[in-house]
Amino acid sequence: MLVGVSACSGSGSDQAGGTSDGKASGKPSASASPSPTKPKGPPMLLETIMPQSGTKVGVAMPISVVFTDPVAAKARASVEKHMKVSASNPVEGAWHWFGDKRADWRPKEYWPSGTKVKVVADMEGVSNGNGRYGTHSYTHDFTVGDDVRADVSVSGHTMKVTKNGSTLRTLSINAGSSEYPTWNGTMAVIDKQKEVHMTSCSVGISCDKGSANYYDLTLPWDVHLTQSGTYVHYSTGDPNPGSGSARGSHGCVHLSMSDAKWFYQQVKQGDPVTITGSPRAKAPADNGYAAFNLSWDQWLQGSGSGEGTTATL
Repeated sequence: MLVGVSACSGSGSDQAGGTSDGKASGKPSASASPSPTKPKGPPMLLETIMPQSGTKVGVAMPISVVFTDPVAAKARASVEKHMKVSASNPVEGAWHWFGDKRADWRPKEYWPSGTKVKVVADMEGVSNGNGRYGTHSYTHDFTVGDDVRADVSVSGHTMKVTKNGSTLRTLSINAGSSEYPTWNGTMAVIDKQKEVHMTSCSVGISCDKGSANYYDLTLPWDVHLTQSGTYVHYSTGDPNPGSGSARGSHGCVHLSMSDAKWFYQQVKQGDPVTITGSPRAKAPADNGYAAFNLSWDQWLQGSGSGEGTTATL
């Protein structure tokens, strides 16, 4: 799972051995019952695959795979080839590496609502290019749910929420101040919690209780947008957000208590929240699940094997 903090934060080269496709090779013994081939090195393991199996996610949710050990650049195309994505509605997509341990797969455009997706990471015998080899396969199945989106206008102090193309509500919001602006761009919801403990000291804003920027609060109805800790939530310091109050946050998006609870009940992991009008840059694509903050050309630049079409379930 992704964890982290921000301005509104919650405390919350060796040559690859084996065959040309990256799998370990071995010579069978001369006996009638040859011994099983053994990997040439220690295991290559996956730390996490998101989304979790059996979940229902939003249309902007990438598949995110984190390895326990670094994968060499020379081995990434092979590793990608052994992480197969199938879908009931075939889509174009590609893997993209963030550093040497995390690979995300996203469709070129948002997932079609209702798509069933299967990920099979057949890692048995696959080399990571650094002397490690996979030991087994991993399978995850998930479903893409309703197309729920939220569009935040920082200058307009509004957030429009739509579902399957129809507007549900337009809510009053306040975003970050000029000193602590909110990230721009599209961020897929990471998760949500009914309460999150948020402190200014944990994110380096202020540990001085006498500072105007000091806070140590547990706040409700928290929808998590970035690994660095951006949330959509209710704040006791900004109970009636909107153009009338125009009180800036420390980077989060504030809603009234009733609106925050309503929004919390509407959204799920992977639903896109798109923020415009902030002086800050777009959130980095690996700051949570902000894959769609990269253009398709930029996304492909981080791929070992390039774009392809999912197999059909």
